[in-house]
Amino acid sequence: MQLKQIARDALLKPLQAVSGIVERRHTLPILANVLFEQKGSALHVTATDLEMQITAVADLPGKDGQATTVAARKLLDLLRALPDDATLNVEATGSKMTVRAGRSRFNLQTMAAADYPRISLGTDQLQTLSLPQKDMRSLLKLAEFAMAQQDIRYYLNGMLLVIDEGSLQAVATDGHRLSWASLPVPGSYTRQEVILPRKTVLELGKLLDDGDEPLTIEVLANQVRFRFGNVELVSKVVDGKFPDYNRVIPTSHNKLVELDRAELLAALQRAAILSNEKFRGVRVVLAAGQLRIICTNAEQEEAEEELEVAYQGEGLDIGFNITYLLDVLQHLATERVQLAFGDANASALLTMPGRDDYKYVVMPMRI
Repeated sequence: MQLKQIARDALLKPLQAVSGIVERRHTLPILANVLFEQKGSALHVTATDLEMQITAVADLPGKDGQATTVAARKLLDLLRALPDDATLNVEATGSKMTVRAGRSRFNLQTMAAADYPRISLGTDQLQTLSLPQKDMRSLLKLAEFAMAQQDIRYYLNGMLLVIDEGSLQAVATDGHRLSWASLPVPGSYTRQEVILPRKTVLELGKLLDDGDEPLTIEVLANQVRFRFGNVELVSKVVDGKFPDYNRVIPTSHNKLVELDRAELLAALQRAAILSNEKFRGVRVVLAAGQLRIICTNAEQEEAEEELEVAYQGEGLDIGFNITYLLDVLQHLATERVQLAFGDANASALLTMPGRDDYKYVVMPMRI
């Protein structure tokens, strides 16, 4: 394959879009490579980890049908190290790719394109929906931080996407907290649930723009395909039964407190400095007119923050993992939040006043 007199960024941008999923160490050496395929006046750049596949298309004319694979990280690092205005000549023959830029020349090892594994797309398309990229990006951000990491309950190491009549919902939980977010999607859809793997969710969040450009989501038999801009991402879905999240969300808590989000976040951040590094516990003490935040550690040090609240009900002393509270407050863009409590053994519910499109549930801990 040959690419003549091309701008550095013309090759760097599609390579950056796909190389995030390339594993540095893999049992199959070719998975450390990206696949370059020339199709008419476009260069298709593809990477896969066998669970997910990303293809980015660049408007780079060349000889149709030519293809090769090359080490993703090495080529990416080389292109980043070249001047921004560099002009490249790329040629792949035999088992070598030569990249020339000015007086610089680099020879990289290649592997046969025919040996590159690809995810074959399912033919049964169940349903398709379209929405602005920024909406999907914000939906993912509101739930992804609650996903489990390396949990033995493998279905928790991902995010549940629920397509329903007029809405798209995202749910994530690690068993200690649960984040549920919803956004309206015009159109008529059959209710359907799919669990996206953790890596897919994180990669999609990085690739989506914060703009109104469209994103198309296609649900296939065992896969989901996302298409936006010049990128196509195909992911396998997690085969498992996600917990019934509706049973976890409290509906009858009567101790309600409304707070300024930034003020509560700042108080928790200060208190967290003196929290126990292992258990990360915080006591939330609610009384008439005030909410106190108390953290102690193994060195007998203590932090106490007091916030004024419009509350006149029964008192409450409850413990939480402070990280779970910090996470949600850092991901919300609202000015005010509402906390709803039951008793000291019941999970707490955090919502945004006047809105029903977000709910965050956090389990208490004994301190």
